Amino acid sequence: MQIGTLALQSNLFLSPLAGYTNLPFRLVVREIGGVGLCTTDLVNARSLLEKNRNALKLIETRPADTPLAVQLFGSVLEEMRDAAAKIESLGYAAVDINMGCPVRKVCNVGGGSAMMTELAKTAALVRSMVNAVKIPVTAKMRLGWDDENLTAPDLARVLEDAGVAAIFVHGRTRQQGFGGTVNLAGIRTVVQAVKHLPVIGNGDITTPEAAKMMFDETGCAGVSIGRGAFYNPWIFQHALQYLKNFRRGELCESQNFHGRDALPRVQADRQVSPTENGALPLEPTFAERVRVVCRHLDLMIGVFGEQRGCRMFRKIAPWYAKRFGPCREFNKRVVQVSTRAEFDEVLENYTRWRQQFLDANGELLPRFRPPPLVASFMQGPAPSRHEQIPVPKGPVEIW
Repeated sequence: MQIGTLALQSNLFLSPLAGYTNLPFRLVVREIGGVGLCTTDLVNARSLLEKNRNALKLIETRPADTPLAVQLFGSVLEEMRDAAAKIESLGYAAVDINMGCPVRKVCNVGGGSAMMTELAKTAALVRSMVNAVKIPVTAKMRLGWDDENLTAPDLARVLEDAGVAAIFVHGRTRQQGFGGTVNLAGIRTVVQAVKHLPVIGNGDITTPEAAKMMFDETGCAGVSIGRGAFYNPWIFQHALQYLKNFRRGELCESQNFHGRDALPRVQADRQVSPTENGALPLEPTFAERVRVVCRHLDLMIGVFGEQRGCRMFRKIAPWYAKRFGPCREFNKRVVQVSTRAEFDEVLENYTRWRQQFLDANGELLPRFRPPPLVASFMQGPAPSRHEQIPVPKGPVEIW
């Protein structure tokens, strides 16, 4: 996939998620594979220009963490323009503008979703950023402020005229936050509103099937995944495998690909189960999940130090544990760890405790297996029977 001058190996993206999509998690996702572009947590443009220590930590990276976009929020034209130039000078691949954050303290300063309410002012700001850099400038938005103000199609046309290289659309309004159903038809109106601009859909992508449905129903050029990646960091790799196994002609038509080589080439996973039109990769084993959890913690300690890294990991480990099966024994202890040795002890004790829920082959007994993840837009007539994804708590309350 091409975004401006930036060539990507995949049309699957890691969405920015404040407090979570930091350097350690981005490296975990990249090591598993399948993601085309990652984006940092949202960064205050003024803080970046002032070389605030926390802002600089948010954009920390290393050679294995490429290509990487930095997401900025702010509403002062000069600050956003100069911050974009700063990002380019530091060697990042792209700049993303946050126009979707629903949090009050971001909107109150004219950033986030508030940018969707003043199109002329937003257009001027974006144009100044585009003119200041050579790297691609993208924007992430929601469908609108609320159901009565679905301004995304109008804003998309304005942004295309202003020169952005791509648009990311979360299929909910600012009023919805992260509740309710993702509106695929709303994303499709944004795709149809622009002439040539790539539109990347976002919202509730928790499975490869959900990714395919978003492609099929919206005509989007790519899919961006945030919270779903914390339940399943393998989702990018699995989605590429799943999409690859569908008939190329059907997929090319639904995604408006052109040419035989438009679909990323990936090596098929050994663990696949045949379906009617493709193949669904099997969920990772418990041992593989444990390996990745430990790798994630090691990276957290390497980047943030042992004490802070373990403390931050207290809110991350329960996301992984959602797919462990019964996990109360793990969760009540992992939220108290302060060292790697303590984590190892918690994990060892939990592994022994978990054995009571396993069959003779070491697999979870059927009644203890986690329910399948189901996107809001794929739920049947009884959505309460499906597991809901909780809103993460972080430095910014609900982004």
